[in-house]
Amino acid sequence: MSVPDFQTLMLPVLVQIGGSQINTAAEVREAMAAQFRLSQAEREELLPNGRQPRFANRVGWAISYLKQARLIEAPRRGQYTLTERGREVLASHPSRIDIQYLERYEEFRAFRSPNVIDLNAISFNPTETDAIGVSLEMELTPDEQMRSGYRRLRETLGSELLARVKEGTPRAFEELVVDLLVRMGYGGSREDAASVVGGSGDEGIDGIIKEDRLGLDAVYVQAKRWQNTVGRPDIQRFAGALQGQRARKGVFITTSGFSAEARAYASNLQTTIVLVDGVQLAQLMLDYGVGVTEAETLKVLRLDDDYFTQD
Repeated sequence: MSVPDFQTLMLPVLVQIGGSQINTAAEVREAMAAQFRLSQAEREELLPNGRQPRFANRVGWAISYLKQARLIEAPRRGQYTLTERGREVLASHPSRIDIQYLERYEEFRAFRSPNVIDLNAISFNPTETDAIGVSLEMELTPDEQMRSGYRRLRETLGSELLARVKEGTPRAFEELVVDLLVRMGYGGSREDAASVVGGSGDEGIDGIIKEDRLGLDAVYVQAKRWQNTVGRPDIQRFAGALQGQRARKGVFITTSGFSAEARAYASNLQTTIVLVDGVQLAQLMLDYGVGVTEAETLKVLRLDDDYFTQD
């Protein structure tokens, strides 16, 4: 089965801690993994930051919320036991413990009040992978909420960025392509790159740019600010132009998209042709800071357990 969300874990974690005098965090995780019959792969699946298993993170947040509601306490670092309140809760045999349940406790409300992240107040265009709607906060840990909110903000900004690019002139698009390629490490200096990108498009090639600063290899560029989908014939013409130049590498950048036939054709060529559609173009612009500026930096901190174990 899939990794349960952290609120689903709250009651089983409380029961586990109540079943023994003292439980370590590792013992709680092992018991939860066994109870929910998680595979080794599910136990080891990492968060997007690649630093912590998703399952361990969710168990940790379940423990943290129970502790904030004063249902459990930690007599020693990483070791947990029930409080009197926690024993009373288990004696009442609740069917589920979640955020709504814990809101009955003043300490938990005080803990939550300055820290709630209302992601539903953020304007964005939902995707299929984000179709969790208003239940988002009820499903995800605060870590996951923050990353989900960041992803949604990025998707929204990417859409706005692409719309702005489409409104510009062909010359502005050529300048954008130059800026992006240089930021990505191609073309040497901007002056060098600008002198070879944005030409007449002779034989389907808009420019030739250095792959590295030394110019050990060249990348042929086709940049099209189009509204219509780029089809296979367009890629065939670009591939033919590359063959005429005995070129091995090409990049076709467009503000629109590529048909399935165009992508299939490009993937079967001996010559390497990288297709960059409008969505990927916007994401690359975000990654390399083209057309955007930093508005705010949020520093995410974590508890330093080593600090509290020093003699």
